[in-house]
Amino acid sequence: MIARKDWSLWIPDSQLAREITDFVRDTENEILFHHSVRVYLWGAMKGEANSLSFDPELLYAAAMFHDIGLTEAYRQSQLRFEVDGANAVREFLLRRGISVQDVSIVWSAVALHTTPGIPEHMHAEIALTQAGAAMDLIGLGADELTEEQRVSVLTGHPRAETFRHDMVDAFYEGMKHRPQSTLGTFNDDFLAYKDPGFQRANVCSMILGL
Repeated sequence: MIARKDWSLWIPDSQLAREITDFVRDTENEILFHHSVRVYLWGAMKGEANSLSFDPELLYAAAMFHDIGLTEAYRQSQLRFEVDGANAVREFLLRRGISVQDVSIVWSAVALHTTPGIPEHMHAEIALTQAGAAMDLIGLGADELTEEQRVSVLTGHPRAETFRHDMVDAFYEGMKHRPQSTLGTFNDDFLAYKDPGFQRANVCSMILGL
């Protein structure tokens, strides 16, 4: 593993990456923006730790757009927030001449980042987006990185003391107007936690017509 003490050395140094950063910074609040950067950094570090070959720009695009569907711009959408983010990054990248094949990888990375058990069997960029998100939210896989790496990332993009509660709130605010979009995902956990009146759909009852 290459030892890199400065977290900023992991961010792709390209025009595309700078445009992604500017767009997401203007769209997301500080909590989501820094979470998204950390998702990229954790994912990139995990990729290197596991000797995976990945395109840093594609991973950066996926990580930075993965939660954009939770923002104010999508308060009227009835799609899954992951699909809103996937569609947004697809439009962003196609306008900049990125190949359809590469855009498809990024679309899948964003769309599947809340679907455990599948991304790890797909392209590295897809697997690492999901792994980075899981690590930043619940610490899954933190033991794969060194203490030095963790400190470096959190120094550059620190978590607010209220980060975990802020993220729960962000998920709830981003999905409370489209509860049907959470069917079959763990996203209904956010609605159930924040809204005592929320009724989960029961697939068994749906199958049996109950």
